[in-house]
Amino acid sequence: MARFVRWAAVTAAAALLAAGCSGGSSKGGASGGDGGERSGGARPTATGAKALPSTLTSQRPGWERCKATADSSAPGRDWQCATLKVPLDWSRPDGETIDLALIRSRARGGERIGSLLFNFGGPGASGVAGLPGYAATVSLLRERYDLVSWDPRGVGASEGVRCRSDKQTQAAEAVDPTPDTPAEEQAFLRDATDFARGCEKDKGKLLAHVSTTDTARDMDLMRQVLGDDKLHYFGISYGTELGGVYAHLFPEQVGRLVLDAVVDPGADMVAHRKNQARGFQRALDNYLTSTGQDPGRGTRKIADLLDRIDRDPLDTYSGRKLTQLLAFTGIVWPLYRQDSWPSLTSALDTAERGDGSELLALADGYNERDSSGHYGMVPQSQRVISCLDDKQRPTLAQAKKLLPEFERISPVFGPFLGWDAAGWCHDWPVPGQYETPEVSAPGAAPVLLIGNTGDPATPYEGARRMADELGEGVGVELTWKGEGHGAYGNGSDCVDATVNAYLLKGTVPKDGKVCAARE
Repeated sequence: MARFVRWAAVTAAAALLAAGCSGGSSKGGASGGDGGERSGGARPTATGAKALPSTLTSQRPGWERCKATADSSAPGRDWQCATLKVPLDWSRPDGETIDLALIRSRARGGERIGSLLFNFGGPGASGVAGLPGYAATVSLLRERYDLVSWDPRGVGASEGVRCRSDKQTQAAEAVDPTPDTPAEEQAFLRDATDFARGCEKDKGKLLAHVSTTDTARDMDLMRQVLGDDKLHYFGISYGTELGGVYAHLFPEQVGRLVLDAVVDPGADMVAHRKNQARGFQRALDNYLTSTGQDPGRGTRKIADLLDRIDRDPLDTYSGRKLTQLLAFTGIVWPLYRQDSWPSLTSALDTAERGDGSELLALADGYNERDSSGHYGMVPQSQRVISCLDDKQRPTLAQAKKLLPEFERISPVFGPFLGWDAAGWCHDWPVPGQYETPEVSAPGAAPVLLIGNTGDPATPYEGARRMADELGEGVGVELTWKGEGHGAYGNGSDCVDATVNAYLLKGTVPKDGKVCAARE
């Protein structure tokens, strides 16, 4: 199972293409309904937080040259790493602490503005691993900002949760994500239970303290320790939800915030999945049109292929079988970037001839599986964080009632996302915190929101909804008529220039500005 909202996956796409692709947390009530009704549960606020002890606020990170890790090589001389102590439980700031891994590269030019924090989505993406590879995209910003990122709690080097071994992860790829029989339904739920128990065994005490709210509070402590009066921030995909929660908790500390590929803050778990089904179907239609195919017939052909693979998984050159889950993942992955659409064409053609090798390679890219069979941690951390955020726990029966609507939205993506509503947080050991995140931020400085009309994972309508919920005069919407997940650095001079002017000069664009596809 996987929820396809991660921007973190996109950062690996270039490497995949050279060799041969997240919501934010979903929200909802236990009824399994489609609404975005707010929970009556308590939401921590900045004014309700306890004063922080000086042992936290007076920290001086011991910056030193970054070292290689088990999963990545050392990033180079320009990069420094350190750790930051944060409370395990933010309701007890003077209690037990955990360490967060930080990375930075100092500003290269004059007139330094401050630190610019990056979150690459997921949830669960490692900023320590991701920022060096993104530095070329933001090279102009590097002139006046220290580029800073971190592994959020529960991720990577910051008490990263590993719920399954590589062997167990590979075995789970054989579980049918769209069960057809009672036995398959039980196997589907048993797989979810096994995952939850593995997480609890690995990091039981931490599971109640990895929420988006926890991480937003970590960010404000980070701001203080870095010596910044205001938080300057660049959040992508799930990182936009994190940015919205931060703005709500600390409106007076908001500096220049860019939220790219915006998660709809008003969508609960079911509504979020429907949004994604629409977004990915829209992207698939655009892809099919670009190849000269009729979107309706092309969609039906792909759905039929997935049905055949469900009954009879395909052989691959590696000896592994291409299951329905892996085939679906392999289709999803190239839709994150328009320049990877040709790889989807080739993979689908090869699969139609009975060879699942190319779709398997695409799925492995999304799942961060390397040639030795080692899997990355983002898919596991993603689930751990979002299941603490999400209060909704639809039952299998409730999800099954929703399937016809999901299938009408998208014959390809609907069935997977509909079933996954029941499996994603099934049998989770800690309760979720809210229906939908609170992001209202009256009095905050203007926040720049970027929506991409072709975005599959975070449909562009979410940017307008985030603007509305942030409040009048706070959310400023910029639309790009492009393709793929995210907008900045994806080929639009108009988008890049607008973002750069905002971050470097404080120039706020007119709300509703539109950048054409080739502008």
